[in-house]
Amino acid sequence: MDIITNIVSSFWFQTIFKLALGAILAGIIGLERSSWNKPAGFRTHSLVGISAVLVMLCGEYMAEKYGADPTRISAQLLSGIGFIGAGTILRDGFNVKGLTTAAGLLAVTCVGLAIGAGYYLGGIIGTAIAYIVLSFPYKISDKLDHFDILEFHINIVSEEALQPIERILTKYEVDIKKIDRKENDLDDRLQTLTIIGQYNKKIFNKNELMRSISLIEYVKDVVVETAKEGVVE
Repeated sequence: MDIITNIVSSFWFQTIFKLALGAILAGIIGLERSSWNKPAGFRTHSLVGISAVLVMLCGEYMAEKYGADPTRISAQLLSGIGFIGAGTILRDGFNVKGLTTAAGLLAVTCVGLAIGAGYYLGGIIGTAIAYIVLSFPYKISDKLDHFDILEFHINIVSEEALQPIERILTKYEVDIKKIDRKENDLDDRLQTLTIIGQYNKKIFNKNELMRSISLIEYVKDVVVETAKEGVVE
């Protein structure tokens, strides 16, 4: 029994156990990100988690062997993880993508540091809470968040369609953020309007707006896209 206790409590066994546990916990969060086709998935999160555990273990090893401060390396890791997180953040017009994934990478870094320090309960509970936060807020936010960013592309064959479009947008209380007009190289009459605006999804369904605009005489077709302002994924 003493032999088993000595093996389990040995630094080398703890190293293997902590690295494996860190990879599993970080991978769980990574799998959730993979299910949403985000830029950092299972492999990225697992590698970050393993790295965080290894950094903490390295600090402990150096403290035991050389008397160094075990927290110095881990502190540098927390500041350095920002470079990886920044690589997942993209700005697309009025939308910012990747913030949630970047925050997830920071979370798995902290989980890895907790496991590396032997704080297993904190690491496991932190992983469970992070997974719940990543998995279920969409249903809650859809009920609480009333505003979406609306981006639609309208092909018109005459400028006489502009005023009816403006009246419809005013009717549906769309707050216009940006309007672009582009002429078609193949057809001089055809123009494409790209309009980005904010609308209250509790007031109307975007399909109503799309249907109303498509009924305008000089409108050829309408393509609508929506994305929550400032979403981070």
